[in-house]
Order: sequence, then structure tokens, then C-alpha cells
Amino acid sequence: MKTRGIARRVCIPCYQRCSAVALAVAFGAMLASAPAAAQLARKPSYYQQQNQPQPEGPAAQRVPRPSVPSSLPALRSQGDFDQLARTYDAGTPMQLAHVLFVIDRQARPPRTYFIDTPRYQLHVRFLRDTRLAPGTAKREIDRNYLVPDRRFLFGTLSWQQNIGSFTYEFWEGDRLTPALLRQADAQVKASFFAPVKFKTNSTLHDRVAQEAGIASVSQEALIREQPYLPMNLGTATGRVRIVEDESAINALLPDDIAVLRQVPIGLPPVAGVLTERPSTALSHVNLLAKGWGIPNAYVRDAAAVLKEHAGQWVALKVAASGYQLRRLTPEEIAALPPRAARAAHVAATGSVPGGARAIRPDLREDRLLPLAALRARHSAQCGVKAANLGAMQAARIPGTSVPDGFCIPFAHYDRFMRANGLASRIARMQQEPGFASDPKLRQKALAQLRDEIVQWPVDAATAASWRAAWQSRLGGGGVFVRSSSNSEDLPGFSGAGLYTTVPNVKTGDALEAAVKKVWASVFNPEAWEARSAAGFGAESVLMGVFVQTAIDATNAGVMITRDPFDAGHAYVTYISAKRGIGIRVVEGQRVAEQVMYSSWSKAIQVLSRSAEDTALQLDKDGGVKEVPVQAGRNVLTDELVVRLAGVGAAVKRTFNAVDQDIEWATVGDRIVLLQARPYVERRR
Repeated sequence: MKTRGIARRVCIPCYQRCSAVALAVAFGAMLASAPAAAQLARKPSYYQQQNQPQPEGPAAQRVPRPSVPSSLPALRSQGDFDQLARTYDAGTPMQLAHVLFVIDRQARPPRTYFIDTPRYQLHVRFLRDTRLAPGTAKREIDRNYLVPDRRFLFGTLSWQQNIGSFTYEFWEGDRLTPALLRQADAQVKASFFAPVKFKTNSTLHDRVAQEAGIASVSQEALIREQPYLPMNLGTATGRVRIVEDESAINALLPDDIAVLRQVPIGLPPVAGVLTERPSTALSHVNLLAKGWGIPNAYVRDAAAVLKEHAGQWVALKVAASGYQLRRLTPEEIAALPPRAARAAHVAATGSVPGGARAIRPDLREDRLLPLAALRARHSAQCGVKAANLGAMQAARIPGTSVPDGFCIPFAHYDRFMRANGLASRIARMQQEPGFASDPKLRQKALAQLRDEIVQWPVDAATAASWRAAWQSRLGGGGVFVRSSSNSEDLPGFSGAGLYTTVPNVKTGDALEAAVKKVWASVFNPEAWEARSAAGFGAESVLMGVFVQTAIDATNAGVMITRDPFDAGHAYVTYISAKRGIGIRVVEGQRVAEQVMYSSWSKAIQVLSRSAEDTALQLDKDGGVKEVPVQAGRNVLTDELVVRLAGVGAAVKRTFNAVDQDIEWATVGDRIVLLQARPYVERRR
């Protein structure tokens, strides 16, 4: 039962974890939003910090404190609290002072022990070392988290600096009951010198507090108040660029540390990212940061805080407990490697010497392959996205379905582009003055090329074959026309959000136009820049297209089959969700509903509730439309969260136990799988 809590802002004392608040810190703004969507800036519990089994008995008392009592029956002053407290990350935005406590319900009357936390570090050590429960087996200790007739209640009392209040809490997996909570509330409040609130760490705790009539503060509410949330840990050297609005995004350079006032949908390769508005862990910006291995964090009022550093070369470090920004000395700046020439080469050619490699396409396959025929091996003809959909359908995961569709293979793209002279057109574009050095000029040239591509004619027989497949296989109904290139959904490069999806296409003419639009998205500026940074040469990229039956989703979202904030939490599933069609879930413009489910503790922790007041639905005339929804209403039920986590685990098994970034939707009670790609995370 030793487990870790999620976000750690509140250290849950316990045999198992220190809990979570820091988590998503950023959500903070979140709703104004809070980052990363969630993000956990965790404070690991003492138990979790240990790599080896810990000694028990007197040897476990690693911190000699002869002048401090082993426990106190009450904390009657700030001095009492400080004497027994352990503080994580002192002096940082994540600072957390906390005292473990045990309530012995068997004593008459029940007795509270506030523990010398630096000395004992875990509840179980206190019980054994003080002979309160000598020789108690682990199974008996575990009962004190799981059953109503337990002898002990194990909790933590903390000072929450961001709300200026004390809270008490229990491990998120604690199966509290209303009666147990009422007893704990009375005991803690009767023996503590200041007002204290119950902090909920799971949806079960939320319900129990409501049933018990106990006022509480939720983890989600604390997250909103966090001033900092690390999305991707790491270090970087670069020049600080404050980006006031989205119009300046594409002018960013590879050596920039971008300070973003808004969370954009896309981002060119940069050295580091700091945002002053939270998004989600699966926003395109955060996925790009993880794929590039660059530091990324939410910092409240980042533009104002970092204004003095604008235009300056700095060293940035994003850590779990905070970020550090240090101006480089003239000597350090002079010693920086010459990057300008390399950056110009990357921008001009779209390739990095020795960089990543796209899948080698098999252009011999010219047939339109139906979903039922696709398997992982077809990535060479149709791209990994389409191939993975076929593999998921073939896996027949209980309670799920994959909307039917067919693949337009790479061979069609290659033939079309050859017929219209794409290679010579790219060569002329790259030779234009300023293309390599001026991001705005490059963006303009790429836009012109995309406009040309959608005007080029498609061979009549080829276009007719698309229409025939659409009619015969999909009934001529609405379809989503989706990208499936040979340079996305790869183990080392996700390509998330780089290419275009055309939703709810309903006519043959619109289908032809949509395919060309997806083909042209190979030259989206964000795709060009991201591939350049990853090392994909422009000439190596081909676009397959997957034409898929449109579904009018009740809810939709994405999930990761591990904790995106802590790679060690393989038992955690992170889920982000919104009502309606899920196109906007990863855009990061509004905070989605975010939850974490632990298959270990069986607890569901809410990082944020949806801030959306509209949802997307299919339009009868084609495309999608916005419809109003009630903001703040729960998107995910506990039952759906558990089902989704089970489906995620099955998808992971389908792809050789590699963690997956999964796009899903619900139609009524049915879970629909729309995409699975390897979850890519690098750290620099």
C-alpha cells in the first residue's frame, strides 16, 4: 500500500504518500487555468524517496532530536507545529510544512498523536517504535486505510501557503466513511490552535465530506492558486523572448526561451517555454516540449516577472520545486557554440545532419486499404496513425470500437506531387532570399505553397476511386479526413498537432478538396519547423490520409497510460476530457477536465474541471458547430474514468507495453478509439 500521491503539495503522510496538490498547479489560472494542465509539481513523500527497503525499529530514526518529544497530544501554538513539522522545498513556490498525525480510535477517549515528523517520517514507524502497535503486520496496518472498523486514522496536517490556511488530509486511497471523517474532524479541530480545513484528495473524499456535512477544500481549488507548475523538467540556455500575442509565435528562433502570454495551438522549435496561462498536460505546446526535451513550466505573471530579462541570454532550469533563471556572463555568452549557421541550414533545408528519420515509404501499394485490413506493418504504406487504428480494431478490446474508414496510401500523394512538380517548387522556395533566416518570410512562402497545392488538379481516375470507396465502404456519410504521414506517431517524435484534420466532410467534391488540404499541411509552418528540429528532411516526408466515419461524440479527450508528471508512476492514467467532439482538447485554449486514476490506490484525483462553456457537434450541412454547455459541470464520472483506464491499459498491451497517448470519445455508453501514438518525452 505504499504509494505516492499525485501532486504533492500536501504531503500525505502515510505509509504511502504525500499527496497532491501541487499537481496541477497551474491550473491555477486555469480557470484562469492552471498549467499544464495539470501538472503536478509533486512533492514525493519520504517513503517514495527511498530506493531501498527502510529499516524498522530504532534504526529507522534517522534524525536524532533528543529535545523534541516523539509526539504531542495537541498543537496549541505555532511553535508546537514548527517543532514537529517537516518542510519540503523550503523557500520555493512549492514549500510545504506538514505534521503527520495518528488518531487512536480504540483509546478511551480516542487519542490524537501529532508526530515528530522529521524523526519518524512514516506513520507505521511511529506506531512500531513507540510501541503503540508493536509487531503489527503489514496487513493489519493496511486495514487502517481500507475498512470502517479500523483502529487508527493516519493523516497529515499542512500549512497551505497559497491559500493562507492549514488543512488536514488523508491518503487519496483511504476508504474514508462519513463517520470516520466526522470523528477525525472533531479530533483535529479540538487539538489544534488554528482554524483548519479538510482537504479532499479523491472523488470519494469529496462525496464523503458532502455526506458528513464537513466543509472542505479540494485539490482542484488548491491547484488554481499555485503560482508555478512544472510541465517538463530540464535545463536550457537561450535568449528570453516575451511573446505578447500569437502573431509573433512564428518569429521565434531555436535559441529563444519563449515567454508566452497566451497558450498557442502550435509552436516552432525553441530552447525553452514559460507560459503565464495554464493549459493541459496534453496540449500541443506541452507535447512538443516533451518531444523536443525542452524545459516547460507555468509561471504566474511570467511576462511581468521576466520583463527585466527580455532579450538577454540566460540559463533556465525547470525543477519540480521551482524554476531558476540566471543571466549568462559575457564569458559564457562568448563560449556558446555557433548556432546561427546550423539554424539557417535547418530552416532552409528542413533537415538536421544526423537527425531523425521518417518511415521509409512503400510506394508500390496503390490500393485504398480498408480499416479492417490495416495492421502495424502497413505503416510503410499508410503511416503509423492509420496502421495503429487497424491494430486497435483487430485487438477487439472489450467495450470499445474504432470508427470504420479507409487509407489513401503514400503512393497517391507521391504521384500527385510528382505530376505537379513539387520537388522543383520546394527547391525554388528554399532558394528565395531570406527563406532560411527570416521566419516570417518562411511562413509566407509556405502559405503560398499550400495555396498552390490545393489548386493543383487530381487525376480524375484517382479522385473517382476515393468517391467510390467513400460511398461503398462508408455509405457516403460524413467523414473526418485525417493526416497519417510517415513523420508522426513515431517512438521518438509524436508530431502531435502539426497536420490538418478536416471534420465532417459530406460531399464528393468536399472529399477531394479535404484530401488536398491534408496533403498541403505537410507545409504547415509548425510542421516544417518541428520536423526541421527533429531532423526530418523535407524531401523524406510523405502524407497518407485516413478517411474515417464521423461520430457525434458525447464526450471526447485524450489519455496517457502513465503519469505525465512522474515517469515512475506506471500505475497512473492521466485523462483529459471535454464535452462534444474532441478537436479542441489538445489546443490548450481552455482548460479541459483533468483527472488522474491510480490502479494502485484505486483513487481518482481531480486536477481541474472543464472550463468550456461551448462544445463542438457535427453540423448537418458539414463541418462542426459550437453549442452552449454548462460550464463547470463534470464531464467524467468515476465509472467512466475507471473504464477508460482499463481501455488505456489494453491499448498499451496491444503496442508491446509502450506507453500510449490515446485519443478517445464516447457515444452514449460506448468508448470509441480514435488514435494511439507512443507517448514521447525527452529531457534536456
